[in-house]
Amino acid sequence: MSSKQDRHVVIIGGGIIGLCSAYYALQRGMRVTVWERGGEKGDNCSLGNAGMVVPSHFIPLAAPGMLAKGLRWMFHPQSPFYVKPRLSPALMRWGWLFYQHANSRHVDSCKQLLLDLNLQSRALFAELAKDSAFDLQQRGLLMLCNTQHGLDEEAAVATMAHELGARAEVLDAAATARMDPSITMNVKGSVWFPDDCHLNPQAFSTAMKERIRAAGGEIRYDTELETIEQAQGRVVAIHHRGQRHEVDQLLIAGGSWSSEILRQLGIHLPLQAGKGYSLTLTNPQQLPQLCSIFCEAKVAITPMNGTLRFAGTMEVGDLSLKINPQRVKGIIRSIQPYFPAFSEQDFAHITPWAGLRPVSPDGMPYMGRAPRLENVLVATGHAMMGLSLAPITGKIMADLLAEANPGFAMERLAVDRF
Repeated sequence: MSSKQDRHVVIIGGGIIGLCSAYYALQRGMRVTVWERGGEKGDNCSLGNAGMVVPSHFIPLAAPGMLAKGLRWMFHPQSPFYVKPRLSPALMRWGWLFYQHANSRHVDSCKQLLLDLNLQSRALFAELAKDSAFDLQQRGLLMLCNTQHGLDEEAAVATMAHELGARAEVLDAAATARMDPSITMNVKGSVWFPDDCHLNPQAFSTAMKERIRAAGGEIRYDTELETIEQAQGRVVAIHHRGQRHEVDQLLIAGGSWSSEILRQLGIHLPLQAGKGYSLTLTNPQQLPQLCSIFCEAKVAITPMNGTLRFAGTMEVGDLSLKINPQRVKGIIRSIQPYFPAFSEQDFAHITPWAGLRPVSPDGMPYMGRAPRLENVLVATGHAMMGLSLAPITGKIMADLLAEANPGFAMERLAVDRF
């Protein structure tokens, strides 16, 4: 019988959650193989996102006011949020659970945990950046507001941050301009979160692949999981193209496809795909030094090695990566009211990128063991915080694989919490 450390761990999903899980499992001396359904250079949710590490995001998606905003935005084709109507029991269940959790009691029960996870993840990013090719920019994030109402709402978040022991500073328009003089802004003010960071997600992904391979891990591309073989409450093998591969432990980190995989095991995980878009200017009119978020428009802006990325929208729907031009237009039209040096024409020849974020109904990720299966773990449901929480998720999953205590309130993240 093999020891816990040298058992073969197969990770389904080669996005940033799967890669970080593989890296930390290898650090514990385990044998690791990653299966990724797409090609090595294919786009997934890890590569085209805003590249932000956000301790500021301690309020889960299911929060007071989101239902009213969501209903209002539903009927606007260029709004930041949209639920694609379809006859789906899974979507209806997800929507009902979201409704049940969109309240202050839920936020109060989760905010400290989300903050702690993000701060621990930020510390791990800083460790990883010391001898890696990716560049972690530790300059903070500006929540930019172009209405007084938006600034008041963000100031309330800053107050909540102070109560939790996090750093945040409310700035007027002049102070905001001084924070980043390289960009012309039209704002009422902002909230600066000094502990937030940004990076190029593709560079980070490449660095983690190199670390995994250097540690003896294997990454297989174009390897889609077809069937899962079970016996006596365990997964014993997985199949691809008629070949059988035995496993000791199985970690499902398949992003928005995780619920389909788990369905093979009789587990109906409440999870929806939330499509997001990004556009990257290779030669922008102006280049800010800090990452930022347009608060009212829900658009994230990140400088990346001389380029400038704009990312936004949450389009809850199926697993299609088809581009919705109206959603993209909504992002483009939101830019000039905040950054007046830019025009819609700047984006005329930019090809938009789309990716699918896995969204749980309570805004909290799933991390833990699958019910009724002793050797299956799950890591998904991170929504907009997939990159930000990737290192700490990977470390937690490695702890669980080694049957060690991760040191967090895991019941809030349990796979079977609904």
